[in-house]
Amino acid sequence: MTEPGQAMERLMASLGSGKARGLPPVERWNPPFCGDLDMRIAADGTWYYMGTPIGRPALVKLFSSVLKREGDDYFLVTPVEKVGITVDDAPFQAVEMQVDGEGDGRTIAFRTQVDDLVCLGPEHGLRFRRAAQDGLTPYIHIRRGLWARLTRALTYDLLALGEVREVDGEAMFGIAAAEQFYPALPASEIEGI
Repeated sequence: MTEPGQAMERLMASLGSGKARGLPPVERWNPPFCGDLDMRIAADGTWYYMGTPIGRPALVKLFSSVLKREGDDYFLVTPVEKVGITVDDAPFQAVEMQVDGEGDGRTIAFRTQVDDLVCLGPEHGLRFRRAAQDGLTPYIHIRRGLWARLTRALTYDLLALGEVREVDGEAMFGIAAAEQFYPALPASEIEGI
């Protein structure tokens, strides 16, 4: 099995940093709700404020560090206030992927548009959504119930790693990595994606 750190090290090297940044403990903050903010995260990962894209990447990274999900709702939180925002699909977009190894021993690391780095595994699972127009859409869990949608290019790269295995008596197409198999859809439906 390939060491998980190798794929992650290559992603960190591409960022020019040797360690991941720390995140505030938003899961421990329960401030009063102060209303909704005219802020939206589009399906492509672009952040908007009052209908205008936020053009400063450092500001988007700051906002993303205090993003919290409660049920189906998203909030920006500080120790003293909580404001609601709109998320069209997933709050993050996976924009880079590194793969090492094959089969169950494969490691797959992802980088989001705000430079979160995760390795596919028990804490950072993979799920799939099937939509008529979009086909099969994979998502990687980033943190605390927050997911990243893979870009279309990464989706093709990820699905190229797919294989068919039996899951609960049914042939399923999915991705093997980190000693797990992540089923995407029944093998009989592969022609439909």
